[in-house]
Amino acid sequence: MRVRVKLCGVTNVDDALMAAAMGVDALGFIFAASPRRITPEAGVEIIRALPPFVKTVGVFVDEDVVEITRIARFCGLDMVQLHGQETPEVCARLMPRSIKAFQVKDRASLDSLQHYRGRVRGVLLDAWANGRRGGIGEPFDWRLLEDFPMPGPLILAGGLGPENVREAVMAVHPYSIDINSGVESRPGRKDPARLQAVIQAITAVPRTDGEIA
Repeated sequence: MRVRVKLCGVTNVDDALMAAAMGVDALGFIFAASPRRITPEAGVEIIRALPPFVKTVGVFVDEDVVEITRIARFCGLDMVQLHGQETPEVCARLMPRSIKAFQVKDRASLDSLQHYRGRVRGVLLDAWANGRRGGIGEPFDWRLLEDFPMPGPLILAGGLGPENVREAVMAVHPYSIDINSGVESRPGRKDPARLQAVIQAITAVPRTDGEIA
């Protein structure tokens, strides 16, 4: 099975259409404090321009469930990605749309994941950042994930770009990768050459059966 690609921090129609044309599977729109934050109105404009079969994901941090649901319906989001202190019960209320993000500092950072089994569609793992809910644009130690039973499909984030994405995929074997700052020319603007390089690197990763992904 090939590794999916989610491009997060999309802020404009041009980048969204470029990513879709390159074969990106999902686009992430940030509705929380971030240099890449957009309004729901801007999200609707981008999403309406997309071709079919490109998934859309809204990113939230400790937002009220009612407001998340409102924005998801307004924008037509397929999934919601939760980066705060959202409990398993909150995630369950948002099923089947919910993805829960966790910051990985050490092996103990993974202890709470099992409480989310059956409450989320997938888990996103990012690098730990003191006082921040988003990533720091750097990878965490992927060895921490060895032999760890994930409560759902794994979405790997954290400083992924053309320089290291092949190594990451071969080391972790995630369901999907999540890329953002690693393929930008500046915050909120995606670099076509870097995005294409990531996709090419993933495509070239050999499968365990010896085939090319």
